[in-house]
Amino acid sequence: MWQDNSYSSSTQNSYYPQQNQATPLQFYSPGVADPNLYPGARPSLDGNMGGAQGNMAQGDTSFGGNIQPAGGWWTAFGTGGFEGEPPLLEELGINFSHIRAKTLTVLNPISQVDEHIMDDADLAGPIIFVFCFGIFLLFSGKPNFGYIYGVGFFGSISIYTLLNLMAEKAIDAYRVTSVLGYCLLPMVGVGGISVAMTLDGLFGYVLSLVSIIWCTYSASGIFVAVLRMSDQRLLVAYPVGLLYGCFALMSVFSGK
Repeated sequence: MWQDNSYSSSTQNSYYPQQNQATPLQFYSPGVADPNLYPGARPSLDGNMGGAQGNMAQGDTSFGGNIQPAGGWWTAFGTGGFEGEPPLLEELGINFSHIRAKTLTVLNPISQVDEHIMDDADLAGPIIFVFCFGIFLLFSGKPNFGYIYGVGFFGSISIYTLLNLMAEKAIDAYRVTSVLGYCLLPMVGVGGISVAMTLDGLFGYVLSLVSIIWCTYSASGIFVAVLRMSDQRLLVAYPVGLLYGCFALMSVFSGK
């Protein structure tokens, strides 16, 4: 028995070494802690954060430039972000200077048309003109939004097909739609006049005829200049005139 106890005691001692019993237990004593003993203490943490913020403030700007301070809602139409970032309207393809130049070309059809005028084609101006035309007809008691979209869609496809069959130089449907939309501006004026007075009379017939000739002359001039089809202007003007004639019918007659 004594040998077994001595054997078990020696075995336990080999696996569990004895601790020094002379060392007393140390308990936490309240007081001011030394920051050097606790690296995660608050003073050291604040110091590290302050240093990190200083490094971030003084760091290099190789990640695209300095971030500009936030402003009002109008900053959405400016650069607003990183240096060198283009404005929002430019990213959306809306250029008011180009819209103004094309509008003036339509309003002055006698002027010389630049053959590169449709290099930067857009649909911002045509969408505005078509929307205004529909609103004017709505105010005059002719809610023809569906007819406007339908005639414009099928008319643009038809003119696009004819121009590519007639011209040696190809043109895409986007530019065809842009030209037809910009040249709708005189018809928008007719729609505005229809709000104030009825056009179902001699004055309305003459006014609509003048607007058809104006729109057709402007659109055919731009197509001829861009596609270099000066000898075929009458052939281009005929289907374009039929298209604008449909819009004139919407402005004159109420359809009741």
